[in-house]
Amino acid sequence: MKLLSVAVPCYNSQEYMRHCVDTLLEGGDEVEILIVNDGSKDGTAEIAEEYQRNHPGVVRAIHQENGGHGAAVMTGLRNASGLYFKVVDSDDWVDSAAYRQVLETLRRFAAQPQPTDLLICNYVYEKAGARHKKVMRYTNALPQNRVFTWEETGHFLKGQYILMHSVIYRTQLLLDSGLDLPRHTFYVDNLFVYVPLPYVKTLYYLNVDFYRYFIGREDQSVHESVMIRRIDQQLLVNRLMIQQVDLQKVQNRKLQRYLFNYVEIITTISSVMLIRSGTKENLEKKRQLWGYIRQQNPWLYRRLRWGVMGQVMNLPGWTGRRIAISAYKISQKAVGFN
Repeated sequence: MKLLSVAVPCYNSQEYMRHCVDTLLEGGDEVEILIVNDGSKDGTAEIAEEYQRNHPGVVRAIHQENGGHGAAVMTGLRNASGLYFKVVDSDDWVDSAAYRQVLETLRRFAAQPQPTDLLICNYVYEKAGARHKKVMRYTNALPQNRVFTWEETGHFLKGQYILMHSVIYRTQLLLDSGLDLPRHTFYVDNLFVYVPLPYVKTLYYLNVDFYRYFIGREDQSVHESVMIRRIDQQLLVNRLMIQQVDLQKVQNRKLQRYLFNYVEIITTISSVMLIRSGTKENLEKKRQLWGYIRQQNPWLYRRLRWGVMGQVMNLPGWTGRRIAISAYKISQKAVGFN
C-alpha cells in the first residue's frame, strides 16, 4: 500500500499541469499520483501518458469522459491505493520542504495501531499580482504537532476555514463517509471537506505552508463573475451541504459550531452573488434558497436567518441589497478570498 495517493483533476490543463505534477514527484515512491484527465480537448491526455511512462509505479494516467471536477475527484478516490488521500488541482502546487515534513508525519501515522483520521496543513493564496501572499494558518485554533480531538480545538476566526487545500484525509474514512460529489458541478470542494468531518475523531495540525493555491485567472471558478454565471452550481452545493449533514445530530458542540460557521459563510456567498447579479430571477432564487433551508431544517434556518449575516443578507429593498454588497466587499478585503 502506498502512503499517500494524490488525485490531480485535469481539464485542458496542458499549460500548467507539469509544474503541479513535478512538485508532487518529489514525494518519491511512497506517493501515488493519479492524473485524472476529465475529457480534455488539448494535450492533457498526452502529457499524462508521458508522465506515466517516465514514472512507472508512481504516476497513473486515468482518462474519462468529461464529468466535472467532482467526478474527477471521485475517480481519483475510487482508484486510490494510498493510506491517505489528497487532492491537488492542476494549476496549484505543493512546497518541497513542507512536503517532506508531511510525508514524515504520515509515516508516523501509518505506524500507529489506529492511524489518525485527518492531517491539516496551511495553504498559501498565490494571488496573481499580489505582493503579499496570504497564508491561512490555524495556530490560534488547533494544537500543534500532536494528535488531538475536536474537544481540544479552539476558536476559529471568521474566514478561517479548513478547505480542500488544507486537508489530507485517511482514505478509508472518505469511503466510509459516503462522500459522493455531483457531476458537472463546480465548488464541490466544499462538500469534499464538509461531509466527512463528522466522521473524523482524531486530527493533527502540522504548521507548514504546504499547498500553494493559485488564484487570479479570469476563467477561474472562484472569480466573482464566473461564480455569478455558475450560480446554480453554487446553490446545488449549498443545498447538498444542508441536506447531507444534519447539524442537530452532530454531538460534539465544537464541531457543530465549526460546521455551522462553514455553512453560514457558504450561504452568505450564495446570497450575495445572487444579489450582485441584480436580476429578478436571481433575487427569486435567493428567496427560494432561504425557503429551502427553512423547509429542510427549521432549527438551522432560525440560526442562519437571525444571525448577523443572515439579517444583513435579507435586508429589504434596494438599500438593503446595497448594504449586503458593502458588507461582502469588506469581508473580501478582510479574508482575502476571490
